[in-house]
Amino acid sequence: MSPRRFLVTGGAGYVGSHLVAALLARGDAVVVFDNLRQGHRAAVLPGAALIEGDLADAGAIEAALATGPWDGVFHFAALSLVGDSMAQPFRYLAENGGNGLRLIEACVRHGVPRFVLSSTANLFGAPAVIPIGEDAPVDPGSPYGESKHMLERALVWAERIHGMRYAALRYFNAAGADPDGRLGEDHRPETHLIPLAIDAALGRRAELTVFGTDYPTADGTCVRDYVHVTDLAEAHLHALARLDAGSVTYNLGNGAGHSVRAVIDTVGAVAGRPVPVRFGARRAGDPPVLVAASARILRETGWQPRFADLRRIIETAYAWRLAHPEGYGAA
Repeated sequence: MSPRRFLVTGGAGYVGSHLVAALLARGDAVVVFDNLRQGHRAAVLPGAALIEGDLADAGAIEAALATGPWDGVFHFAALSLVGDSMAQPFRYLAENGGNGLRLIEACVRHGVPRFVLSSTANLFGAPAVIPIGEDAPVDPGSPYGESKHMLERALVWAERIHGMRYAALRYFNAAGADPDGRLGEDHRPETHLIPLAIDAALGRRAELTVFGTDYPTADGTCVRDYVHVTDLAEAHLHALARLDAGSVTYNLGNGAGHSVRAVIDTVGAVAGRPVPVRFGARRAGDPPVLVAASARILRETGWQPRFADLRRIIETAYAWRLAHPEGYGAA
């Protein structure tokens, strides 16, 4: 029996590369489609093929899909900075929305049976009820969140009219690194709290800026639900299998919130040294609390996070940074 074949857009990026690792581990054939502007060639593990291309290039995605048949497409490729989207709203709506729509339409034409979307908790803005379930009102907190909502709605119609089943997976805060040390987080510029705090603890940056200390939370800083990137990858496989019974939408998190201050304290404990901090003003688009209610995916697929403990998440990120002080380097 031939291995199943999957196309992974953005598969050289942070979450995408960990999903590729999970697919390869179970014997699937994987083709990564990535423009390498945010991803890294070195993050594409041996065994996966790489097509260097851009979703803005209709011909490039057409050529990639023409090498099918495919068992499914995983779509990670996107601009992903909430704050940046507040400064460049139309760029995010055009690139994430337009490129994603182009990909979905091409998948329909090529008979792709399953589509898994990397979506976001930023769909929910400042929700009234915590933890946040899949049926919470959608009120995107930024143009980035709005661009993901556009794709979720497009997938509804792709299924209704053309029968392509989909999973919309709304991540909360992806964190950590491959426990085997092969892959990690290397954004340029880096904007995520845990790697920034680690670099500050290691003296690789002068200090960490905390954006806002006057939120309506226990210690005044934002509270987020951190989910290990390897657990996220496993959730994608569980959601893919569930598509045999119909399309799904899942919120992915650990169901527990940790404040910015708590993360900083845990990084300091793991590193054995304090994290130098500077306190700044709030950033536009940051809601006070985002914590997932993930009961639906646990109940329907049996997915269970293996790295739910915040310290364990940070330990894997810290080990990656120590072993790869320059990330993936120039690769």
